[in-house]
Amino acid sequence: MYYSTDTEMKIALQELTIQSTILERDVTCTLLMPEDGAVAEPLNLLLLNDGQDLEALKLADTLENLYERNCIKPLLTVAIHAGEDRLQEYGIAGKPDFKKRGAKADLYTKFIKTELQPFITEHTGIEYFETTAFAGFSLGGLSAMDIAWNNPGLFDKVGAFSASFWWRGKDLIKGYTDDDRLMHAMLKNTTGKPELKFWLQTGTKDETADRNKNGIIDSIDDTIDIIKVLLAKGYQRPADIQYLEVLNGTHNPETWGKAMPKFLQWAFGK
Repeated sequence: MYYSTDTEMKIALQELTIQSTILERDVTCTLLMPEDGAVAEPLNLLLLNDGQDLEALKLADTLENLYERNCIKPLLTVAIHAGEDRLQEYGIAGKPDFKKRGAKADLYTKFIKTELQPFITEHTGIEYFETTAFAGFSLGGLSAMDIAWNNPGLFDKVGAFSASFWWRGKDLIKGYTDDDRLMHAMLKNTTGKPELKFWLQTGTKDETADRNKNGIIDSIDDTIDIIKVLLAKGYQRPADIQYLEVLNGTHNPETWGKAMPKFLQWAFGK
């Protein structure tokens, strides 16, 4: 289907609430989709953590722009709003960090698989999506990576914007080494190689922390080390792994929103 540049493609936003028995809370989701009648192809699906930041990300504008330029395939985005328990629900399932954050990450994974995905099917009537991706920012990026990695039958691609790959089982002052990073360890210890593709982003001003005093901020170091682990497992660059380092990019929705078109074209490009 061709979208001509003189037709304005509008994104319809719909807010829905799922009463989650697993998380014991109401979960708000914003659905973004081209307005009725504009789509005649198989749809693609993007699940997005921290959906409450949609406005700051300018996601609807970005989508409209990409459609108008005929850059991406038809896409349903389900932006999942984080609740007050964000620090407990996001993380790595079964592996809380040294401060016991992420204790409900296993429940959040269960919510995605057994409540959210059936809800999407029921609400949209769409049972098959051409490509399914999961993306997130900061701790939400760590969560997206964890869920996609452990459920490759459900996801094809993962987007991790300034992801919290520092997530560690030991405090820095308690004899921490890089081996205490939980995501790196999980990837290394997984047998085999999930059928997934990865898009990773950092900003050169994500933070100032530099644990090993090598002049490179931890956000970049930790992300580069994730790429090294993936390469060691047999994934290839650029076929399976894309990495974007944003010069002067900071740890906020403004930078992530600017990087979003690159991610969307990578994940769902024509």
